[in-house]
Amino acid sequence: MASFSHLLLLVLISSTATLVSSQRNSSNPVCPFQYLYHFGDGATDVGNSVLIQPWGRSLPATRPPYGRTYPGTPNGRWSDGLVDFDFAAFDFGFPDIVPSLSEKANSSNGVIFSVARSPVMDHGFFSRRGITIPPYAVSLHTQLDWFRAHLQSVCGSSTDCIRNRLANALVLLGDLEANDIGYALAEGRTLEQAYSFIGPITREQIKITRELITLGARLIVIPASAPIGCFPYILTAMPSDDPTAYDRFGCLNNVNRLITMKNNYLRQAIDTLGQEFPNVTLIYGAFDEGFLQVLDRMIVEGHRDTALRACCGIGGRYNYSSNRFCGTAGVPACSNPERHMFWDGIHFTQEIAVRIEQSLIQPTLQALNCTALPTPFS
Repeated sequence: MASFSHLLLLVLISSTATLVSSQRNSSNPVCPFQYLYHFGDGATDVGNSVLIQPWGRSLPATRPPYGRTYPGTPNGRWSDGLVDFDFAAFDFGFPDIVPSLSEKANSSNGVIFSVARSPVMDHGFFSRRGITIPPYAVSLHTQLDWFRAHLQSVCGSSTDCIRNRLANALVLLGDLEANDIGYALAEGRTLEQAYSFIGPITREQIKITRELITLGARLIVIPASAPIGCFPYILTAMPSDDPTAYDRFGCLNNVNRLITMKNNYLRQAIDTLGQEFPNVTLIYGAFDEGFLQVLDRMIVEGHRDTALRACCGIGGRYNYSSNRFCGTAGVPACSNPERHMFWDGIHFTQEIAVRIEQSLIQPTLQALNCTALPTPFS
């Protein structure tokens, strides 16, 4: 597999001279931080969704063909194998990350709070707008509540323990799948209505970031959202007969312009927050650019016909139907997931997860004062 080393993931927002102090106390032999925490959605969910009661046991990710590529059976991830943060965490020196709902969470230094299909906003935000989201979806604020409970479980009432732990941690706050926007568009809301979500979403992300800083976090990465105009479920929900509606990749121009505006708004907000907290390192991650770079390479390699089609799915131009989702009886999976960006029409294949790790994470290790070790992924 080709390696992509020319895209810089990180845009430094804080005014500190060094991105990460090499003198920070850490027993991590790879990076100068000892703890790793991630909040987000299905791109980084390593098993929380299938542990949420009472819905978890019946979710598609608990059934074949999920996990078919690795480890051969469903593994709690919404993919044919591992997700991108499995590979990123390895690069950061955390090969054994665990979901926060796991019994192992309190004994792990790498705990993931992400839940598949989760939005930034809470259920009330959507119900007031007549939009239905899955009952197992967990808002960013609820994930933060889980995090507080985790810290209390590990540290008890010791605020010094909490602050010392967070001062020695990398915290990531991802809205990679832009689910808030995706739910609205998939349920027939107009682009204008979706644009109105940008302000509330960004304010909530900044509010959560500020709360993490107050708790003691000093190194926070906030990635951009992926261009969901390329996602099969959005392409299926918003078909157009106008060829100019699509870009050179086959993605919807108008949806991706919306995502670009959302990402620009977020980046500006991070900049403003960085001025408020000059001793905190806030990092904007250009996930959207990395995604398009990986897609471009897939097409160059000759996979234009399959890149934007779900590997596991049925029906239509993009092999996706919300009524017959991957994991449903009679819904087939392709034999060549390495030729597809998407596993089930919403989440990435393991192949793409590896490529994202190669193009976005590996080039950032030096900037984070990490030691780049040979990757076992190829």
